[in-house]
Amino acid sequence: MLGFGLAIEPQLWALIFVMVRIGAAFMAAPVFGAVSLPVIVRVSLTGAIGLLVLAAHPIVPPPSVFAVTTFVSIAAEALVGFAMGFILQTAFAAPLIASELIGGSMGIGFASSIDPQNGRSSPALGQFFSIMLTLLFLSVDGHLVLVDMLVKSYDALPPGAAWLGTERLKAIAFFGGYAFLAGLLLALPVGFLLLCLNIVVGMMSRAAPALNLFSVGLPASLAVGVIALAIAFPAMGDYMLVIVSESLSAVQTLVLG
Repeated sequence: MLGFGLAIEPQLWALIFVMVRIGAAFMAAPVFGAVSLPVIVRVSLTGAIGLLVLAAHPIVPPPSVFAVTTFVSIAAEALVGFAMGFILQTAFAAPLIASELIGGSMGIGFASSIDPQNGRSSPALGQFFSIMLTLLFLSVDGHLVLVDMLVKSYDALPPGAAWLGTERLKAIAFFGGYAFLAGLLLALPVGFLLLCLNIVVGMMSRAAPALNLFSVGLPASLAVGVIALAIAFPAMGDYMLVIVSESLSAVQTLVLG
């Protein structure tokens, strides 16, 4: 009997309690938190990993379901899971920042469609970058690293003592600045070339005001942007791997300190 006459099997209650942290991480993390992923698949994965955690760690859930200490423990578990997923989701915002900078300079900022990750409208170039970052994330087994960190988090942050300290919360906040830095560095090769092109077009418009440079400048920006993307994409792919590595390292620092 677990509070107010509610009868639950102890093993089932322990599994539900463990699934709170894992489910919160999957809700906030990329790939797992995509709206295109069915809820039943997400819940099944959460339950399967919860069974793995119960087999590896002796988790003791709160004795009563309807108690203040139980609600506080569940909030702490959800906070840890959301923090781990939020760090990865923050890193995945870097391609969107880069696409805004490049797309605005190329003149294709208006091209947008529904993003399958979050179900909202986003730039088409940003979706292309996000898909490439997702594929690189999966290719280096980032999803397995996330699951491994979730299992290890029950050693470093056991239930009942899982409140994140001020230093770890500050590290999460400062990692948000890395998304802007990574987006700027990701857009730097193409963005700098387009900036130089815009400067040349601006100088020509001042030197020859009678010329209709709008009919030349926009196609030139689009053509130069496409060619620059094709040339710079190998280097951009390498830096996307750095973004994935930094985000996974940040998750490891959050969990293990």
